[in-house]
Amino acid sequence: MYQLEPDHMNRPVNVVRRLEDGACIPYAPANTDYQAFKYQINHDEAQLEDADGNLMSPEAAKAYVATLP
Repeated sequence: MYQLEPDHMNRPVNVVRRLEDGACIPYAPANTDYQAFKYQINHDEAQLEDADGNLMSPEAAKAYVATLP
């Protein structure tokens, strides 16, 4: 399970939090955790919550991931 980080002081958010261990994963294509996050969302192996903790539908999560680098 992953969660989007909320905006802080109107700064763009460029990390996702892995809830199982609290790790912040940067949106960096070379990062293996980031690659795993995108793979798991796209293959329905993990779920994504918005910044408020609301579970996103699989379609919404995939659409969000499609906008990332």
